[in-house]
Amino acid sequence: MIPSSFMTMAFLAMLVFYFLSSAIKVLKEYERGVVFRLGRVIPVKGPGIIILWPLIDKIVKVSLRTITMDVPSQDIITNDNVTVKVNAVVYFRVMDPVKSVTEVEDFHFATSQIAQTTLRSVLGQSNLDDLLSKRDEINAELQRIIDLQTEPWGIKVSAVEVKNVDLPSEMQRAIAKQAEAERERRAKVIHAEGELQASQKLADAAKVLSSEASTLQLRYLQTLTEIATEKNSTIIFPLPIDLLKGFFNKS
Repeated sequence: MIPSSFMTMAFLAMLVFYFLSSAIKVLKEYERGVVFRLGRVIPVKGPGIIILWPLIDKIVKVSLRTITMDVPSQDIITNDNVTVKVNAVVYFRVMDPVKSVTEVEDFHFATSQIAQTTLRSVLGQSNLDDLLSKRDEINAELQRIIDLQTEPWGIKVSAVEVKNVDLPSEMQRAIAKQAEAERERRAKVIHAEGELQASQKLADAAKVLSSEASTLQLRYLQTLTEIATEKNSTIIFPLPIDLLKGFFNKS
């Protein structure tokens, strides 16, 4: 039979091991411990080794690292009555461990719900064109509003990014047609501006040629030279009107 003294020693050893494991905790560099002693919060512990009173102290570990949270896709009706699906990502971290534990039951869940409702509210007041083109301004507004609402919980929202905007198929076709029409408009404007500049240059050249008769004759001879170098089988010689003015005057 096992002696009773041995059983007593084994029981005491287990009891000591339990108390030591309950009393000694090791917190990592990015962790802090919110300790409740008989229900009341005492100064935050950590990082490193901390000593607790078994059965008296209760500890809640809080990570100070930046948390990346995906905001699920939300069905949103924009200000111009277009239904879209939008999802986002929120970056936040705990700045005050005590507030994150005592001011809200679950700050992860609470921050997620605030992000979803804010996303629907802000994007519902924007037009579709603003949602597609002014993404940076919308992200900044979302970050400001969410950070303001989570500040009492000791949470700092560093960034909010809208990731995907899913449009209905008919709206995608309409946007594609609009972009194509815009490209055609720009091409026509550029072509018209080129024609205007060319006509202005031709008008200036005509004024220069008309000011001096010899200039027109030199241009005529240059044209004949260019025609001769092309090895054409038929050459048409244009007859200047100035050579016929004498006959017209006599008649």
